[in-house]
Amino acid sequence: MPSARRHELSFFTATILEWKPLLVADLHKEIVMNSLRFLATNDRILLHAFVIMPNHLHILWHIKHPHKKEDVQRDFLKYTAQMLLMKLRAGNTELLQSLYVGAKDRKYQVWERNSLTIEVYSSGVLKQKLQYIHNNPVKAGLCKMAEDYFYSSADFYDGGKRWEDLLTAVEY
Repeated sequence: MPSARRHELSFFTATILEWKPLLVADLHKEIVMNSLRFLATNDRILLHAFVIMPNHLHILWHIKHPHKKEDVQRDFLKYTAQMLLMKLRAGNTELLQSLYVGAKDRKYQVWERNSLTIEVYSSGVLKQKLQYIHNNPVKAGLCKMAEDYFYSSADFYDGGKRWEDLLTAVEY
């Protein structure tokens, strides 16, 4: 598998509207995972690290040529939003209503409009972002050991097999 060039590596963060806990349910986390799988399988990204928290996510990925970072991010957020809203319409009316915005271009909004992308330009930044991603659930009190949090790449980097079909290790 091709290796990522450092300047093409980016740290991406997306937050649920007003930090609502939309990603608490594993069913909702699986929507995010399925989208990441699709992007990786269809040669749009190399996925290096991730964590899906109850109200936000962090991803360390390499957008593969000829795809553009903006297009991949837009498609990822749009698809996951549509799938999450579809699930909510089928059952969780209260959470769905909490995402109501009534704007001209949309009735509901899942993701905050300004996601964050930071270019990973050095091994120091890479190390910091990997540690940040993996320690996020520990810091939030969701687990004691980073590798115990299921929806994270921490286990993979600790020598485990979880997500090995999806992740490409990146070294710093």
